[in-house]
Amino acid sequence: MLSPNGFLPKMKGGFSNKHAILSLIRFTPEGMSRADLARQLGLSRAAITSIINGLIELGVVRESAVGPVTGGRRSKLLGIEPKGGYVVGVDIGATHLGLLLTDLSAQVLDESESKFDVSLGAEICLSKVDELLHQLLSRANLDLEDICAVGVGVPGPVVEQAGGVIAPPIMPGWDHFPIRDHLAALWNCPVALNNDAELGALGEWAYGAGRGEDHLLYIKVGYGVGAGLLIDGQVYRGATGSAGEIGHITVDDRGPICTCGNIGCLEALAGGRAIAERAKQAIRDANQRTQLSLTNSVDGLTAVDVAAAAEKGDLVAQAIITEAGEYLGIAIANLINIVNPGMVIVGGGVARMGDLFLEPIRSSVRKRSLEAAVENLRITAAMLGRRSTGMGAVVQALSIALQNLTESSSELIKESL
Repeated sequence: MLSPNGFLPKMKGGFSNKHAILSLIRFTPEGMSRADLARQLGLSRAAITSIINGLIELGVVRESAVGPVTGGRRSKLLGIEPKGGYVVGVDIGATHLGLLLTDLSAQVLDESESKFDVSLGAEICLSKVDELLHQLLSRANLDLEDICAVGVGVPGPVVEQAGGVIAPPIMPGWDHFPIRDHLAALWNCPVALNNDAELGALGEWAYGAGRGEDHLLYIKVGYGVGAGLLIDGQVYRGATGSAGEIGHITVDDRGPICTCGNIGCLEALAGGRAIAERAKQAIRDANQRTQLSLTNSVDGLTAVDVAAAAEKGDLVAQAIITEAGEYLGIAIANLINIVNPGMVIVGGGVARMGDLFLEPIRSSVRKRSLEAAVENLRITAAMLGRRSTGMGAVVQALSIALQNLTESSSELIKESL
């Protein structure tokens, strides 16, 4: 169910029945019958009918598809009314910017993906986000007034109360900038802000490889490395919002200097920037033959280029990817021993190559984790690919939109306690 945080999967005490019903309906794509809702929530059929009728009247829920035969007749299935409004999910990465436009059923209507440079600072970067959002809406013949809410993911530790980031290692010029309030004022609609890896975990839980998994670890390997932790059905943020900064775990105290100022961090050894730097060094070494040397601009080489070369059989590229995977496996094994997840999902640009990247991670995890912790553990690639964070941001935005749509006319719904 939804939690007090507004977007998490498991119900906690003190949460209203209508929100519990909406949560079950929205995260069950095949639809739910009234009987299913009554059985799962322990409510009477009369109570369910009262709430559902109110939600249908509000235009939030629709009853359309026909389910299996129960009690001699076919039951109608409930789903979110997609035409009730629109939301946007924004994935701000270190070197990329992604936007997703969806209806209230989370159906993607359009999307935008472009190169980006988060180091240009908050005001310049958010101006670019605003520009691309308007382009996205224009293509769909929509205006800002049609958007119910926007979810935003950023590659840094987010302080929820402040709606910004504090001392983000790869986001110079963003420290303490009021990202959420700035965008909410700019767009005149509610905005939710979260760490990108946390949203990746949420997106994969809701719509991807992690469906139904209450104990989930999502690793995003992009320019840097981050983790989103779903523990007992709740995204874990930590005391100050910096939980999951796996990229700054020390894995080699004699390693290179990291962007955070420490030595031998995982991000400095296995992040996208580190992978690209290893490849550039390999090109400079005359004794190493590699397809990467055929790249037009060595200075512009990226981790995705290295991944592509590795997939084509380039031995140098494969060695670089394997080493990065082994380092990731060391850090992931430490997290597995601590939080004992049932699934590890690896996402981000590099992870798109699949088993070539995952196998060294799996091997390293098996060597370094407690046997009990990995006995039934699954390590897999993100099903949503680059959409993981964006869809997690959509989940956030939809929670706000649905809550506002129901509470703005709550007198139409009679709560059953």
